[in-house]
Amino acid sequence: MQINNYETVFILNPVLSDIQVKDAVEKFKKVLKDGKAEITNEENWGLKTLAYPVQAKKSGYYTLLQFSAPTSLIRTFEVEFTRDENVLRFLTTVLDKYSLEYSEKRKKGAFKKSKETVA
Repeated sequence: MQINNYETVFILNPVLSDIQVKDAVEKFKKVLKDGKAEITNEENWGLKTLAYPVQAKKSGYYTLLQFSAPTSLIRTFEVEFTRDENVLRFLTTVLDKYSLEYSEKRKKGAFKKSKETVA
């Protein structure tokens, strides 16, 4: 069984309440945990405007999940997204060593703009 590092970004319907958004995220995390995946990072980016309308919606709740999982789990995980009517879009990508390195730096805040920028 091969284990890879993955990153999934998904967009939830903007009409959901905060509790419904949290419940949806927990549901997807449970699918990963039940499949023996290890979640390494979770970021809730909040309500953002979409680049173009999706299902007549102009905004959505963005969430990022990074995890290590067996390759056989990904199909099951993505089927859950397609079955959930509150998911507008989702994308799962495999992370290579450079992506992992970048992700670690980003989590530590290496790319945040400091207030001491040179004018």
